[in-house]
Amino acid sequence: MKLTFLGAAHEVTGSCSFLDIAGKKILVDCGMEQGPNIYENQSIPVNASDIDSVFLTHAHIDHSGLIPLLYSNGFRGAVYATEATCDLCEIMLRDSAHIQEFEAEWRNRKAKRAGKDEYVPLYTTQDSIDVMKQFVSCKYEEKVYICEGITIRFIDAGHLLGSASIEIWIKENDIEKKIVFSGDIGNINQPIIRNPTLITEADYVVTEATYGNRSHGDNPDYVYEFTKIIEKTFDRGGNVVIPSFAVGRTQELLYFIRQIKTEKRLDKYKDFEVYVDSPLAIEATKLFKEHSRTNFDEEALELIQKGINPLDFEGLKFSITSGESKLINIDRKPKIIISASGMCEAGRIRHHLKHNLWRAESTILFVGYQANGTLGRNLINGIQQVKLFGEEIEIKAEICELQGISGHADREGLIRWIQAFDKQLKNVFIIHGEDNVCDEYAELLNTKYNILADAPYSGAVYDLAAGEWIYSGNVIKIKKDVPKYKASAVFERLLAAGQRLLYIINKNKETANKDLAKFADQINSLCEKWDR
Repeated sequence: MKLTFLGAAHEVTGSCSFLDIAGKKILVDCGMEQGPNIYENQSIPVNASDIDSVFLTHAHIDHSGLIPLLYSNGFRGAVYATEATCDLCEIMLRDSAHIQEFEAEWRNRKAKRAGKDEYVPLYTTQDSIDVMKQFVSCKYEEKVYICEGITIRFIDAGHLLGSASIEIWIKENDIEKKIVFSGDIGNINQPIIRNPTLITEADYVVTEATYGNRSHGDNPDYVYEFTKIIEKTFDRGGNVVIPSFAVGRTQELLYFIRQIKTEKRLDKYKDFEVYVDSPLAIEATKLFKEHSRTNFDEEALELIQKGINPLDFEGLKFSITSGESKLINIDRKPKIIISASGMCEAGRIRHHLKHNLWRAESTILFVGYQANGTLGRNLINGIQQVKLFGEEIEIKAEICELQGISGHADREGLIRWIQAFDKQLKNVFIIHGEDNVCDEYAELLNTKYNILADAPYSGAVYDLAAGEWIYSGNVIKIKKDVPKYKASAVFERLLAAGQRLLYIINKNKETANKDLAKFADQINSLCEKWDR
């Protein structure tokens, strides 16, 4: 009955934990690291083909993004997730694969000219399509029997459409334990989706700490503040460019803008246009409407019941093709441009930044968390110049933030969530926070709230039955010159394929000799091709 911490240990992204329980090998999340990579994450301690299940908290790529790679390496178990998460993963994982393939094509054009090795994407679009066959859709609040000794339940975490905390009941050798994985805990009073549901019982809790040392402050009037920013920018004749996460934040912004238009808060610019320039955001917006009755809060549901689409309004335009995207900045009429990625690290937003950062009349409005080292954080921190598409851009645009808007609970929200557990927790494990934040939040729980808490590093192993650490984990910092995805990852993928082949050979031990001989000939033929 062991828990191993792999990803998002003293880091914000790449969530992944490994459970060896009741004779099963299980991952809770399998996310991709985004932004700077601070610590060296330990690999999953077993072959992908040996993983029995993945329990997925939500669809964001830093929680789900490596599931197609797991599939490519031989995983054929079930991925349990909520209904909305399953639908969102279908478009988000495909989008992730497309981005990687596009990047590989671009890199390889340059590499070929420079005589460098080929760059191989982590996984393909086909991998992202094929892995969806492994997804098992679950309803909120309903217990799901996994196997003897393991039962789970998804509880609304209020962070994203379909997001969940996961309760896991374990029975092994007459020892019973309950562990809860928080997933990403939502901020209260967000538009569209419900507040997080509190859980009251557990032996152990693994919780995120994105804002574990910060408060969002009093609940601001987002619509009022947003309106002021739009009006000031339009008065100057500029564009409001919003780097936004395609799923979740974009839909909240559309909700606010519909309200601004409906309440005539910007009557002198009543016909202003809003461009959503992200194919993923467009698909996600459709899914939000499809899941409205099971995921929306009372206010949004009331609009639906009146026949009002809370995410639609006059002047809303969707840009799908790259050609349509390029035309947006040709029209000099002031407008709102919402585009991904939310931290400005990739995607079409960089094109819009190139066309607007140098314009003193424009505003770049940040509406979400910006990780250390990302272009988004650097812009907020006041850099004066940036290089985009090989061109140096002097920053003259106004850079501002819509304060308080976040999909994550702040320190007070996290404490409110953890204090809901009405029995003394044996231990709380702090993950999914910046290096110092994990330590600070653990210290706060220990000293002020008398809750035993640890902030483990990658590789740490805990015995849930005995209630003690087996191994404290690695504290290995990544060197600055080490690329985010090392070339060895491709070789590791090849090794995984070989291990899977051995597994299949052993599995077919009792197959007819005639078929085994044919199988052997196929393997030998492949070996002759590559034995050079």
